[in-house]
Amino acid sequence: MSSTVSILLARKGPAVQSLPPSASVAEAVQLMNNTQASSVLIVENGRLAGIFTERDVLRRVVGSGFDPKTTPLSAVMSAGLTTITPLISIEDAHAIFTSRHCRHLPVLDGEHIVGVISVGDISRWLSDVHRVEAESLKNYISGGFST
Repeated sequence: MSSTVSILLARKGPAVQSLPPSASVAEAVQLMNNTQASSVLIVENGRLAGIFTERDVLRRVVGSGFDPKTTPLSAVMSAGLTTITPLISIEDAHAIFTSRHCRHLPVLDGEHIVGVISVGDISRWLSDVHRVEAESLKNYISGGFST
């Protein structure tokens, strides 16, 4: 049976960084720096409106010459997001990251935001799983397990 994204969320904790669409890019960057987050969810009236990421800072703000202090997130955020549920398998989430060429996926339970996972979360999970499998195989080969 496959593990679900809910396991990743439990490992990360419930913290989700969010701001309204009217917040400035400078506010978002300050929040990301203070919390060591690589993205901020844009939430309006309790609903997910978009996401703003480190990549957006480079491409949509700096690359376009916008002033971070006066540019609202609504002008540079990514909207129309792909979202997932906590019950999706980690393997399926990994496939979405690969096919959509994105680095963050908001996790929703209905319309309620329950977290965000990153491609790094998936990579760490897969690395841990592979490390455990390799150790188990090593123990089996060396006679560490009785048959």
